[in-house]
Amino acid sequence: MKFEITARNYDVGEKLKNVTEQKLSKLDKYFALEQPSAKVTFKKQATSLTLEVMLDYAGKFVRATASGDNFYDLIDVVLPKLEGQIRKYRTRFDKHNKNSAYRDAVEFGGTAYKKASIVKEKKFKLTPMTVQEATEEMELLGHGFYVFLEAKSNTVQVLYLRNDGDLGLIEPEI
Repeated sequence: MKFEITARNYDVGEKLKNVTEQKLSKLDKYFALEQPSAKVTFKKQATSLTLEVMLDYAGKFVRATASGDNFYDLIDVVLPKLEGQIRKYRTRFDKHNKNSAYRDAVEFGGTAYKKASIVKEKKFKLTPMTVQEATEEMELLGHGFYVFLEAKSNTVQVLYLRNDGDLGLIEPEI
């Protein structure tokens, strides 16, 4: 990790620089290939001290600040904040990659398509129920959709959760 340490209205000693670099180097475990850079700013204001750390890795920025009476304690306050933000961004990035991994690859101008294959089959017994009962069942299971046999019309219907948070119902025309 590359460090850029600056101070405003304060003289940063070698010991404080070393402790800061040592503790922030623990974040290297989150960066496999990227070489992050850390901008650390020590500020002394009239009544308090402020520590600001901004990490730049792979074009993403993570920033945390803390104020108090002792810079050594502030490092321990900022470190968990940074770890939480890094984990949040990495989880979001991983989810995005997993969600887009199964989309069909299309070659524009050509005719090459990625063929999807069925990797799992599931069979279940359809029990007659109302739309309200199906809604409750779907919420209990925590699924994004629910297939059921509608009791009145005796047709297979699909109840699904829309992106706006509402529910949708697919009914076949007979």
